[in-house]
Amino acid sequence: MPDTAPCVPSFTALLFGLSGCLVDFGARTEPDAGPTPGALQALKRLHHQGVPCAWLDELDAALAEPLAAPLPRWIKPVGATEGNPWPAPDACWQALMELKVSRLDGCVLVSGNPRLLQSGLNAGLWTVGLASCGPLCGLSASEWQDLDSRDRDLRRGKATLHLFALGVHSVIDHLEELDTCLADIALRRFKGEKP
Repeated sequence: MPDTAPCVPSFTALLFGLSGCLVDFGARTEPDAGPTPGALQALKRLHHQGVPCAWLDELDAALAEPLAAPLPRWIKPVGATEGNPWPAPDACWQALMELKVSRLDGCVLVSGNPRLLQSGLNAGLWTVGLASCGPLCGLSASEWQDLDSRDRDLRRGKATLHLFALGVHSVIDHLEELDTCLADIALRRFKGEKP
């Protein structure tokens, strides 16, 4: 029997925020904070699929590099761009140029930072917002786990509404949900939807 599954388009590149996305938001005050839940697994799967990835942050290199230390060395670091801070699209475009990406089609930005997500939208990328980490939540992963389910739902709901109001294409809690989200975006792209 012939394979009738649709040929879902692959992703060209994925960009991630560093603090509050790949690295615990608490890392801004806890120098030993590590990767967020699902971050290393998501990066490993993307690397296995041959999808180039980069992280972006506005922190000085002296602060950002220690935060990124637990991440794989193959993920490209991209610091702040001179003169045009987020939400200007420059940092996203710079990251894609450093990854030697030849087209915007299939490029995705994942972050919990509204200003970086706006930068991704301004650059013409698919965007995935993170509701339970980053500045909208304002908590480290351990602080998030310490909340009761009602408080988590309230914070998640408020962040989700803010991210969708911004115009992001999808919202997930954390990177453990990234595969399902990317499958949804791939299907939307297959159907002809553009960011």
